[in-house]
Amino acid sequence: MPQTSAAIDTDVVIVGAGPAGLFAVFELGLLDIKAHVIDILPRAGGQCSELYPEKPIYDIPGLPVVTGQELTDNLMKQIEPFGPTFHFNEMVQTLESLGTAETPAFRITTDAGTVFNAKVVLVAAGGGSFQPKKPPIPNIESYEGKSVFYAVRRMEDFRDRDVVIVGGGDSALDWTLNLQPVAKSLTLVHRRDAFRAAPHSVSAMQELVKAGKVSFRLGQITEVHGAGGDMSHATLKGNDGAEEKIACDRLMPFFGLTMKLGPVAEWGLNLNENLIPVDTEKFETSHPGIFAVGDINVYPGKLKLILSGFHEGALAAQKAHRYIYPEKKLLFQYTTSSTNLQKKLGVS
Repeated sequence: MPQTSAAIDTDVVIVGAGPAGLFAVFELGLLDIKAHVIDILPRAGGQCSELYPEKPIYDIPGLPVVTGQELTDNLMKQIEPFGPTFHFNEMVQTLESLGTAETPAFRITTDAGTVFNAKVVLVAAGGGSFQPKKPPIPNIESYEGKSVFYAVRRMEDFRDRDVVIVGGGDSALDWTLNLQPVAKSLTLVHRRDAFRAAPHSVSAMQELVKAGKVSFRLGQITEVHGAGGDMSHATLKGNDGAEEKIACDRLMPFFGLTMKLGPVAEWGLNLNENLIPVDTEKFETSHPGIFAVGDINVYPGKLKLILSGFHEGALAAQKAHRYIYPEKKLLFQYTTSSTNLQKKLGVS
């Protein structure tokens, strides 16, 4: 994950790696436009991957039924020829306009310190940024970022640590499996012995518990203890009401995600009930050079469908081309008949 003061120069920064953002990569790529994609989540797919990876979707053209994860995997395969760069576990913190209405330019900075210089910004953030739901633990804020984490930026930060993971979903079990080899000790805490994660992850976790490599506790973490943000132990209240102290210096609560507009609300985009108004000719916002596609935008007749986001990304890419290549005339081409486009896609 690039974390440097040296800015990354790119044509477009896409905020959001859900289906609408991923297909925008494809439409931009057809026009020789390079993109960097930023997402607060640890992987591509947005809601499709995080909220319903195995839920069937029935209204994607040409696919009678596809799961959220299958759709994400197909979109990732589709954009491979264009080599986009992804910046996961990062959230756009600031956006500074450096250009004019005719020649827009932006400087974008994430909460991880990554800086981008781009001519166009395309917001495909769904309903906004996914934010972690925090557990009702007193004074937990004073430990966040030092002992309490809601995502893994670097696995090395957990090496030789006493780690407690709380939750029973995919994220909790995925990180239990991934961090167990590097942690000094790992304890998984959940309110019950039934899980909402993928069956193979549950089986793998249970094998680690049987082998004594992971400790599993029924109950909830009610307190954390330490000084200066450094945790020394946590209090576990079991389902029987009994309390015990668990030695740990890393706590990871995975209680799900909530949607918040986040810093986008401060970009001066004439928001309408936390949505971004756009025109339907090019899906540009009130600020030239900033586009919005997918569930984050609003316009008369808007339908919050994935296929709508695909359509919006295609039109946004056409206008983006005028900003990025002002000296070039854009000639519309079909992928079915253009050998040039087929070469870009690796079709022989």
